[in-house]
Amino acid sequence: MATTAELESAFDAAIKQTRKSIRGGMKAIGGEPAAPYLEKLEEELNLERAKALERGEVDREWFQKTVRGLIEWAPESEASLVAALGRIARVAPITKS
Repeated sequence: MATTAELESAFDAAIKQTRKSIRGGMKAIGGEPAAPYLEKLEEELNLERAKALERGEVDREWFQKTVRGLIEWAPESEASLVAALGRIARVAPITKS
């Protein structure tokens, strides 16, 4: 079981990576600016962070939906966001909602 600090750190790293991608002007797979996708991802990460810290675990449906959504628009060259989400999965139990 992950400690609260580990879970918090994993979410914070994913949020930080999302902000870094916004500042870097990341483009989506279709060539359009990724900022709207990234802003939505940051919002979802903040919401799930609060819930996960309260529960001590990450919601499986949320995690799967978030990763699938990211894969749909993020270019393969931007694996850092997927890696940041992977860190969340590694530190916390992922359970059904």
